[in-house]
Amino acid sequence: MANSVTLIRSAELSGVAEYAYVAAVSAGARRIFLAGACPLNEDGSTAAVGSYAGQAAKALENLLIALGAAGATIEDVVRTRVLVASTRQADLVSAWEVVRDAFGEHDVPSTLMGVTVLGYDDQLVEIEAVAAVAK
Repeated sequence: MANSVTLIRSAELSGVAEYAYVAAVSAGARRIFLAGACPLNEDGSTAAVGSYAGQAAKALENLLIALGAAGATIEDVVRTRVLVASTRQADLVSAWEVVRDAFGEHDVPSTLMGVTVLGYDDQLVEIEAVAAVAK
């Protein structure tokens, strides 16, 4: 199946960002909008309490399951938003490094945000995504 996502970089923008600045979706592709993936275990408990990296890993695991349910993979993701409950840049980076490494060469546009609080007890990380697959 052909990939519906093309990542675009510009030599006129800084290369410091660890992701493409633009993602284009092929005409006619089916778009998939995922709810924020949370670091929840199957029983509803929060995984990796106190660990930004551990919660990012569990949220990614759940994101991959949700993508699979929609007939998509990580290579079909168009963009992400990573929410981290912290005012410390080091905590945001800890979560981001897990996300960045999971996406590898498919370095989609992303926003990394510090927020005051997330929805579940002890939750530190949440990952939102949009994907697109050929019809």
